[in-house]
Amino acid sequence: MAVFAFIPVRGGSQSIPLKNIKLMAGRPLIWWTLSSCESCPEIEKVVVATDSDEIEQTVRSFQFKKTVIYRRLAENATATASTESVMLEYLEAHKVKSTDQMILVQATSPFTTAQDFSAALKQMKSEKSKSLLSGVVTKRFLWNWNSKPLNYDFKKRPRRQDYKGLFLENGAFYISKVSDILKSKNRLTAPITLFEMPEHTSFEIDEPDDWIICEQLLNKYRSQDLRSKKKMKLFLSDVDGVLTDAGMYYTENGDEIKKFNTYDGMAFQIMQKQGIKVGILTAEDRQLNRRRAEKLKLDYHFHGSKDKLSIVEKLLKELNITWDEFGYIGDDINDIEVLKKAGHAFCPKNARPEVKSIPGVQMLELSGGQGVIRLITDSLR
Repeated sequence: MAVFAFIPVRGGSQSIPLKNIKLMAGRPLIWWTLSSCESCPEIEKVVVATDSDEIEQTVRSFQFKKTVIYRRLAENATATASTESVMLEYLEAHKVKSTDQMILVQATSPFTTAQDFSAALKQMKSEKSKSLLSGVVTKRFLWNWNSKPLNYDFKKRPRRQDYKGLFLENGAFYISKVSDILKSKNRLTAPITLFEMPEHTSFEIDEPDDWIICEQLLNKYRSQDLRSKKKMKLFLSDVDGVLTDAGMYYTENGDEIKKFNTYDGMAFQIMQKQGIKVGILTAEDRQLNRRRAEKLKLDYHFHGSKDKLSIVEKLLKELNITWDEFGYIGDDINDIEVLKKAGHAFCPKNARPEVKSIPGVQMLELSGGQGVIRLITDSLR
């Protein structure tokens, strides 16, 4: 039994023009669901059914290996056409095997992960159902337009923690066998399995304000998907606020001193033993930073670096290393340009809000000067 994903996306959108390819958290909206489908081992093929040249060009630019384009008929790409109409169109046009399973995936549900698809397929098989739909548990109290409660007795209002709630479709995805779809002309056939997802996955993108909220949620829950899966070959760190606590200390004689953490020193050594080149990149030009770098025997140390991005670009070119293979940790606004491009981007707990909000940056649990880089090496093992 082969499993394929089917993602219908049309060019027309009344509320947000071409919203399926509009950038959300640094990627076109459809990229999120496509990347999840591509990463799911059970899914063999991903079909994007569209009527739009712009959407087709955008999808092809991703160069995903499993994804193919299907040009849907104009009559099945109107605002009034049902999703079932384009599903049936594709199944009949391509004579898809009746034993195959189709996962109908909504491009407007960017929170769905590859793990969700895998878990859903496993649950469906375990429960021996014919179809599956995703959703969330809602504990909201509903009323009809006749002022009648639909799911509770208002005279005996239950406590939220005692209320089991109802299952609400989130529209993320549906799974059915091709033979059942062709027979019922519907995405679902009983018996049906309910697959529960986190509450935030029920958020719908219908209006411009929805887009703003959804983007923030996406940065929180799926920002790691923006980052490289390639092995890190070069790692550089800022100094003040990362290797130190950002404090400036002076003796009675006016000498400047800083407090470094020995755990960070060991972290650099661990990386070097793993074949990773390491160094520091700081805007300051202080002798004590040079002495620290020399004591740790770092591969590189750049001081007085006003244009950090240019320095990194030059070093990557010299070493024949891509941005996807580069790691960086910083805490302030002069680190933002480098963090946005680094395949492995980190910031300490005390980083500036502008840094923490960068899509894909991983905020670590320690502040600068507390051995924060050691946390990075722990994750590399």
